Amino acid sequence: AQVSLPKTNLRFEIPKKAAVVSVTEAGQIRVSGGEETSTTVNGYEDVLAFAAEQVARNSEKPFVLKADGKVPYQTVDRIMDSLKQARVQVIYLLSEQETVVEGGQGS
Repeated sequence: AQVSLPKTNLRFEIPKKAAVVSVTEAGQIRVSGGEETSTTVNGYEDVLAFAAEQVARNSEKPFVLKADGKVPYQTVDRIMDSLKQARVQVIYLLSEQETVVEGGQGS
């Protein structure tokens, strides 16, 4: 069965000072508070610690998650979990074609 998704021109402006978590095709995770050069982290615990530190400084700090198209969904999901555990309110998911906002209304 083939799934046909609707096309949309909807775009979101990403805040200039959003924190960024990026994942390369090789699975390398890099983080940036938005104003400094990104640094490599060793895993999901480091993403959680980084995000918690950012949220402690600004509880409404938006995050951008950029993942290469070849990154397994499980990796993206684990990073999303880390961001949610750190109480990140707004997460922008970036792909090459589209930008999707996931509302971070925590449980």
